Amino acid sequence: MTDELRTAALESKAWPYEEARKLLKRYPNGKSGNPVLFETGYGPSGLPHIGTFNEVLRTTMVRNAFHALSDTPTRLIAFSDDMDGLRKVPDNVPNGDMLREHLGKPLTQIPDPFGTHSSFAAHNNAILREFLDRYGFEYEFASSTEYYTGGRFDEALKGVLRHFQGIQDVMLPTLRAERRATYSPVLPISPTSGIVLQVPIEVIDAETGLIAFEDEGQRIEQSVLGGKAKLQWKVDWAMRWVALGVDYEMAGKDLIDSVTQSSKIARVLGGRPPEGFNYEMFLDENGEKISKSKGNGLSLEQWLTYGPEESLAFYAYREPKKAKSLHMGVIPRAVDEYWQFRGNYAGQDLKQKLGNPVHHIHDGKLPTGELPVTFGLLLNLVGVMGDASKEQVWGYLANYVPDASAAKYPELDRLIGYALAYSRDFVAPTLKRRAPEGVEVAALERLDAELAALPAEASAEDIQNIVYEIGKTGGFDNLRDWFKALYETLLGSEQGPRMGSFIALYGVANSQKLIAEALAR
Repeated sequence: MTDELRTAALESKAWPYEEARKLLKRYPNGKSGNPVLFETGYGPSGLPHIGTFNEVLRTTMVRNAFHALSDTPTRLIAFSDDMDGLRKVPDNVPNGDMLREHLGKPLTQIPDPFGTHSSFAAHNNAILREFLDRYGFEYEFASSTEYYTGGRFDEALKGVLRHFQGIQDVMLPTLRAERRATYSPVLPISPTSGIVLQVPIEVIDAETGLIAFEDEGQRIEQSVLGGKAKLQWKVDWAMRWVALGVDYEMAGKDLIDSVTQSSKIARVLGGRPPEGFNYEMFLDENGEKISKSKGNGLSLEQWLTYGPEESLAFYAYREPKKAKSLHMGVIPRAVDEYWQFRGNYAGQDLKQKLGNPVHHIHDGKLPTGELPVTFGLLLNLVGVMGDASKEQVWGYLANYVPDASAAKYPELDRLIGYALAYSRDFVAPTLKRRAPEGVEVAALERLDAELAALPAEASAEDIQNIVYEIGKTGGFDNLRDWFKALYETLLGSEQGPRMGSFIALYGVANSQKLIAEALAR
């Protein structure tokens, strides 16, 4: 780390550096030889979605930013709350009737409805880890069940019993009267049914962890240690912060109240709440919050079928405190904007680089390579080609890109695969080329004649100038109407590319065929 980079990072307004400076203020002289601990949390009561992945991604960006400011070592724990009781059956998993038979039990004690893992939690944990490993995150996975049953939380649980009334004093005023009557920070596991019980408890001996509660009409005395109980969500979060020494954890805006109460409880337990911030939620195309149980919004697999990892990282980086829609339509723009910012990076000064999203996506170590055409242009090309292969697309690219080959442009080769998949599934079904009307007919005939007269060495800019001139003198109210007519009659869509670039890429002769087909309608 250079002094120049550290100085610039101390002044950067990029949100990862702003967050990292909170930790620098928390530990101006380091953490007494211990690593600064970052944590992310996930509840495996449903299949992981992009929101879960993005929390790890954003936390990693803050962690990397902290490394630019401090030599203090760090750790990142991805914590799975897999000892929670299953409250409802998700809509997007098989064998729902089987799951209903196990409602209330810890997620690690519920059979896997997919039949591939030892439990429902194990299945969902495996998917999450596969996601994180695919992206190359450096993290330590932690299981709530393993920590509780293995005794890792035993001392902290005794602390909860010692400060039982203080925790109640924090929580009870936040609850409705009926909930207040039965609320307990500690949830014992029933020795008969195995269900995580929501019943009042009596602390018998905090030092040995002994409590009493009623289960199916009987008074039970049982230890809270060794996995025989777990804690209510907000208390559990606070206990974990204190037990593990968590220094940074971000959370969604819907958890602001939870952060507030958990922070108070952490102080009751004698700990210090972590730093962090509240990000806005991703919404589906209907403006509803993405939910694990509903399965709405995009899955990580879906995004990565139609766009590369870095496009998702770019989308996650931008404006984390602003609500954003997450649906198939945002992928092409995210791909092109990523490449736009990546193309600008080399020519920027250090301050600008530290504010560039690609700096945080790649931790300042950008891959080499360039993209000679945009993803949007690729989509338009494969849209008019129909059912095409990669080889056929490369054939067209030879009209536009010197020495076009997968060997020279491997990232473009990847994008062709994404473009073919996206066009096949989302573009092709919507394409509908209409017949030209009014002044559009004469304008297309003129474009055809102008293209026929072009010399072989004509550039995309030469073609674009012809398109502009026809639009300005062809009787249209404005240029927008002319471009819209080109898109709708030649490409079958309401929006489209820079037509000079498209015609150069698709080829003049092929473009003339499109014009002839449009005029024949």
